[in-house]
Amino acid sequence: MDGGFAAHAAAEAGYAFELPEDADPVATAPLLCAGLIGWRSLKMAGEGRTIGIYGFGAAAHILVQVCKHRGQSVYAFVRPGDEAGRKFTLDLGAVWAGFSGERPPVPLDAAIIFAPAGELVPMALDVVRKGGTVVCGGIHMSDIPSMPYRLLWGERRVVSVANLTRSDGAEFFSIGKAAGVRCFTSVYPLEHANEALDDLRAGRVSGAAVIVP
Repeated sequence: MDGGFAAHAAAEAGYAFELPEDADPVATAPLLCAGLIGWRSLKMAGEGRTIGIYGFGAAAHILVQVCKHRGQSVYAFVRPGDEAGRKFTLDLGAVWAGFSGERPPVPLDAAIIFAPAGELVPMALDVVRKGGTVVCGGIHMSDIPSMPYRLLWGERRVVSVANLTRSDGAEFFSIGKAAGVRCFTSVYPLEHANEALDDLRAGRVSGAAVIVP
């Protein structure tokens, strides 16, 4: 076993998903992590019609296509100055795209944060309606700063995503197929893995970065 960069791995069948034999590995790779955690995040956000997404990387670019298929309107927030990212979100189907810290034109039913920036939590709470949910969909996040209680008041709630279930996977692959989800990828050979990480940190990747042997 060669760890996370292994070309092959053994796994318990109960924790694996069957994929079509002719599936393109590069196009499929983002679905198995970003797609699944994005779907779990959307489920935790509830059935609202207006969904904000902060951090438009691998998970978000898949999720906006799913939301469009479900009739949900996505309001996208990208890092300040990222005009290319803003255009990318609109091309994928977001109804509005702005920079983090801006106010969308309507109150949001829920917001999902994929960017690992704790300061986005109070920003998201400030634009979510009373009774709305803010979902932290990342594995890591910087500290959430102190904030006034009024942002949480009104039965707003903040939740995190840590795991997914087998049924989440079955649901996602079904709806992903129905929605015609297309993954946009930037491919890097294994020896350029550090370059891929640098590009992700700098926001130079539109969609998902995929490393190949």
